[in-house]
Amino acid sequence: MSKKIANAFRNGKAFIPFITAGDPDLASTERFVLAMAEAGADLIEIGIPFSDPIAEGVVIQEADIRALRSGTTTEKVFEMVKSLRQKTDIPLVFMTYLNIVFYYGYDRFFTRCAEVGISGIIIPDLPYEEKNECAGIAAEHQVEIVSMIAPTSRERIQTIASDAEGFLYVVSSMGVTGVRQKITTDLKTIIGQIREVTSLPAAIGFGISTPGQASDMAAISDGAIVGSAIVRLVAEYGREAEDPVREYVRQMAGAVHAL
Repeated sequence: MSKKIANAFRNGKAFIPFITAGDPDLASTERFVLAMAEAGADLIEIGIPFSDPIAEGVVIQEADIRALRSGTTTEKVFEMVKSLRQKTDIPLVFMTYLNIVFYYGYDRFFTRCAEVGISGIIIPDLPYEEKNECAGIAAEHQVEIVSMIAPTSRERIQTIASDAEGFLYVVSSMGVTGVRQKITTDLKTIIGQIREVTSLPAAIGFGISTPGQASDMAAISDGAIVGSAIVRLVAEYGREAEDPVREYVRQMAGAVHAL
């Protein structure tokens, strides 16, 4: 049985890694997820590959292309997660685009999420104002839709945060995903505005790649989210990425949990 998203934050700060399903193949993805869970991840985001991932930088775009070329489909990702659930109960959330969910069918998609133990979903191209299009169906199946708050959302932060669920994904910087040398957004102010209206955990993602950055971001929020740096390791090592990914996550999770 899967654990709810809240479990990821029950012991304090959470480290949340992301990986693209099917890169280089789904059997490898399953091994990599288990390695991340063993290395100290508190919640894992699994990306369902999409042909036009508008929020992603080149690293994850290329991972999506590799995954799709390897024959990855949404249904095969569900089957991979079903297999994972026999080996770990770590909270899992999907990250994908609305087109994937829409064409699979909202009720069918969230029914499958419940069946395989997916606790939540992040949909970067789902505007807050249109969230209700699928929120009710997701709730019926106990799947939480994780809201994103970007630096440009300042006037809407408290509105978005007030009815959020699972956790809040705070975007560190303008632009798409990808490693950044420096994060300059006034994230303390954004986190402060969130705290005024909800006790829901808020984790920061986009651009984080080093233990120092992860520690800095988790120090002002409830956790750090890392994607591109892990996907880059998979691109470099392919099917042999299990040990490099495990060691990287161990270091990053250690930095977050030390707070």
